Amino acid sequence: MSNIPPMQNPLEMVKAHLGEALLDSKVFRDELTLIVASHRVVEVLKFLRDTSGLYYNFLSDISAVDYYPEFNRPERFGVSYHLYSMLYNRRVRVKTFVAEDAPVLPTSTVLWLNANWLEREIMDMMGIEFEGHPDPRRLLMPEDWQGHPHRRDYPLGYETIMFSFNVEDIAKHKPFAKPMSEFK
Repeated sequence: MSNIPPMQNPLEMVKAHLGEALLDSKVFRDELTLIVASHRVVEVLKFLRDTSGLYYNFLSDISAVDYYPEFNRPERFGVSYHLYSMLYNRRVRVKTFVAEDAPVLPTSTVLWLNANWLEREIMDMMGIEFEGHPDPRRLLMPEDWQGHPHRRDYPLGYETIMFSFNVEDIAKHKPFAKPMSEFK
């Protein structure tokens, strides 16, 4: 006889115990996404991790999306927590939305230590802060860097690609560039 508790439905369990925290849910290709209120996201994550029959004990990733300029979402930024239950071999995504004028979420480092680096990456690249984070330093960009490169309104700063029709225009801006005729 096994001592493993029977597997429970995460959507039904969250509805029953944290109903007002759950804003919506979606199933796409057999993967469940729970959309929750941003101020209650850590409470929902803790519930999913610690509840018998759920045990989503592994935080595999935290990702963020900037929906600018298409504001057909509740807020500009979406943050998704990807959880995995090693006991039951199943996944769930917990998603929340964050306002553009106050992009702040509570930290999930109180639940998973690996959230430290994942949240720091989101802070650095997207500018979403995690309240209570133990080490809010920049992770990928230099400390004096201005802006957040993964935001959709961040200037690209790309270089025009050289083709046969625009060689002269490119060469004007590059004093050390050789004209195409010299490459033959």
